[in-house]
Amino acid sequence: MSLVPFDDRDGSIWLDGKLVPWRDAKLHVLTHALHYGSAVFEGERVYNGKVFKLFEHTERLQKSAEILGFKLPYSIAEIERATEETVAANNIVDGYVRPIAWRGSDEMGVGAHNCRIHLSISTWVWPSYFPPELRQKGIRLCIGKWKRPDPETAPSHAKAAGLYMIGTLEKHAAEAQGYTDSLMLDWRGYIAESTGANIFLVIDGKLHTPIPDCFLDGITRRTVIGMARKHGFEVIERHIPLEDLAKTQEVFLCGTAAEVTPVGEIGPYSFKPGAVTAALIADFDAMVGRVPA
Repeated sequence: MSLVPFDDRDGSIWLDGKLVPWRDAKLHVLTHALHYGSAVFEGERVYNGKVFKLFEHTERLQKSAEILGFKLPYSIAEIERATEETVAANNIVDGYVRPIAWRGSDEMGVGAHNCRIHLSISTWVWPSYFPPELRQKGIRLCIGKWKRPDPETAPSHAKAAGLYMIGTLEKHAAEAQGYTDSLMLDWRGYIAESTGANIFLVIDGKLHTPIPDCFLDGITRRTVIGMARKHGFEVIERHIPLEDLAKTQEVFLCGTAAEVTPVGEIGPYSFKPGAVTAALIADFDAMVGRVPA
């Protein structure tokens, strides 16, 4: 399959206050964020021309920047307007939005108090993160070796670029073994999440999900919890040992990219997408205005 590189496309990208031609949105090789991971970002979905949960994502971007010790050069309202402007300029009806803020190239070294903070917003047409046909039988996950770190050793509650390095390693390892993705444990050995999505287990009709104390409390995660409670499903947030998968009937992932995606296999454990997962998929599709196939 021939892929179009992301640096060689038509369209516009919002960069530091204005729309620029896509191919002109560049940065220097001595950008601090490239060397030291001093960048925060968001992933957002566009449904029917509207960004889903735009305020919540923009607010989290601002909070992530604060955790990394810098201030965004634009307000939440200004970033929201810029996002909408970029979506409109690229005629995106159903797609993806990637805002990212980073320390620039004004200073090089671990300390970078004098680096200017940059912000860009890109958007493009993007299909489902996982193949749509897998919504019927569920994706396959292996069990990863890299663990989500103790929050005293990393800024776990920021959506920071550097925290995704181990996710990339696990995603590549999973695909090399024929899996779709990887289940990541935390530093204590409890179930945490996949490489880029939160996880829910259905045990005897109740939803169990890990406490997000060393990874992101996802915006879609909170949305799913709200939908589940409206259905009358009990939602239990707790530390979940891996062996609890043996008594689990359904598993699904959720996130901006994953949406609500059933899981059919995690290592030696097998599951079947059932009524609880189906109800939440239907609710999510209705919320974002997706017409059932």
